[in-house]
Amino acid sequence: MARCTTNGLVDPRPQPSPPDITHDATHDVRRYAGKVDLDEVLVADWRRVDDLTHAVTVRWPRHHAFYTPTPHDYTVLLFTESVRQALAVTSHLGLDIPVGHRMGWELLSCTVAPDCLAIDTDPTDLELTVTHDPFTRRRSGLARLTARVTATRGGRLLGTALIHYTAYPPALYDRLRGEHADAREAFARALPPGPATDPALVGRTDPQDVVLAEDTTHTGNDSRRRWALRADTTHPVLFDHPHDHIPGMVLLEAASQAAQAVAAPRRVVPIELDTTFSRYVEFDEPCTIVAEEPEVDALGRLRQVVSGVQCGETVFSTRVTGIFPDPVFIPRQRKHVAVRD
Repeated sequence: MARCTTNGLVDPRPQPSPPDITHDATHDVRRYAGKVDLDEVLVADWRRVDDLTHAVTVRWPRHHAFYTPTPHDYTVLLFTESVRQALAVTSHLGLDIPVGHRMGWELLSCTVAPDCLAIDTDPTDLELTVTHDPFTRRRSGLARLTARVTATRGGRLLGTALIHYTAYPPALYDRLRGEHADAREAFARALPPGPATDPALVGRTDPQDVVLAEDTTHTGNDSRRRWALRADTTHPVLFDHPHDHIPGMVLLEAASQAAQAVAAPRRVVPIELDTTFSRYVEFDEPCTIVAEEPEVDALGRLRQVVSGVQCGETVFSTRVTGIFPDPVFIPRQRKHVAVRD
């Protein structure tokens, strides 16, 4: 069942594209990417290949205010955000999922090639191919979807992703969410974010970018590392509009930061994320981030399982696979710049 959603942002229902490799130029593709701040939209263009396959051009800036914490390399989280936006665009414009439906992720598996992540002197264009499995629309309007994504940069394979998600019509989603359905009310009930964990410990420099805080509730003998999830609803990238629950990108960032904290002082670069979203993560209840004992595989890569627990239930679980490029992590100072330059 889907526990991580994004929502459409415009009112007109998109018209279907013709069956060749074209698209309707009257649509501003940025309005379908699930961001209010259009400067945060990474999708530059899309086109239809066939009924279930679409090509999406994504433009990565030289630096992003949140998703490039070092000046040298792009990140798997930037790739994941690109996939999220590409799915929003192709679902609405390519598959004719009505705008206003909520896209709830249930499973995400993505991987990137670290040798394709170097930041160049100019913005970088990626070509994403998004292919959906055949699916059936229920009478209610609900559709359960599976998408497979490949991304190339300069003709080289940069990353792949597999996503299972559900498109919920508004009335059904509101019934599912009950008292938590109203995003503005959920925002207003959000617990205040606790003091940020030392930014250097999690590979950051700005405390506002830290999504982990000290866990003051745990009193047992469990040796696993624990933090409180820190949801700062004033963050301009993670929360650029009200949500009815804590978004999946925040949870993935928490898993990435937890993996870095466990590995410190060594720098770890996540290159794979395998995540199951089990329940919605609410704003008005504490959520504990738990890191299992780390492992190192035969290739010398970190294998770190990180989970979120809220009200005694596991709400998500991520296996982070990372590499150790350097013995020490020295992040750059955060730059508040627009996505495009």
